[in-house]
Amino acid sequence: MLGASYALVAERENSVFQVYQGEKRHALRLHRPGYRRDRELASELEWMAALARGGVSVPDPIANTGGAYLAVIDGVQVDMLSWLAGETLTDCLERFSTDERSAVFFDLGREMARTHLITDAWAPSETFERVHWDIDGLLGNPPVWDRFWDNPGLTLDERALLVAFRTQAQGVLAAVQQLDYGLIHADLVPANVLWDNGTLRLIDFDDGGWGCRLFDVATALLKHRSAPQYPELEHSLLSGYRSERSLDTTHLQLFLCLRALTYVGWNIVRMHETGGEARNARFIRTAVQLCSQYRTP
Repeated sequence: MLGASYALVAERENSVFQVYQGEKRHALRLHRPGYRRDRELASELEWMAALARGGVSVPDPIANTGGAYLAVIDGVQVDMLSWLAGETLTDCLERFSTDERSAVFFDLGREMARTHLITDAWAPSETFERVHWDIDGLLGNPPVWDRFWDNPGLTLDERALLVAFRTQAQGVLAAVQQLDYGLIHADLVPANVLWDNGTLRLIDFDDGGWGCRLFDVATALLKHRSAPQYPELEHSLLSGYRSERSLDTTHLQLFLCLRALTYVGWNIVRMHETGGEARNARFIRTAVQLCSQYRTP
């Protein structure tokens, strides 16, 4: 983009730059090497474009001069998205009143349901490829996010508990019929939801793929379980979701456990990062608590 300036705004799984060209702003992403294949990234962008056309506030991919959404430059996968205004829920939820937080969760549930409705009505291209958060992706050998039962921070008793839960959960999922399954964002944590004067915007579809819709719900709720207002937040989220489409929540507690376990696996290769050990202890504590309390419906 001629005459453009830029600034680094995020350095997580990807490097994200805000690009300025006059009054226009865009998001330029440089993807982490080896995390996603070109085909997977092209599919992510295809899906986001479909959601944007459907009216959900998500980053809208911008085609390059060759007409493609994705480019590979010197081995680095690069794409450009529309810039979305707002602050993350991480930054603004704490200052909101109880009623405001409930309203935000109602809206989040509604937007989540809308993404599911739009994707169910949409026909992906024949080359569409995204990760599967299914029984193998969550509990297989290995799961999508590493073997959680091999986390070095686990005690022998904790490891035994998680191994036993893994077997139990595999049996439950294999026996359940007709779970609501389709494309999901899979990472609707507070950092990936923007609030802009009452409008919610969903960002960071890096981990989106095929999975149970309850996995999306569990992801949005898990980090708030310790909040005094949690029962109301869960009720608001589910009410917002059901204002757009139905959802059977019989196995919500199972998916809260499964979501917690994915973080125990995810952190294995990130233990060396600043705060990695403290984060690991927190992830293990949450997973052990949830799995020890779980009872098959």
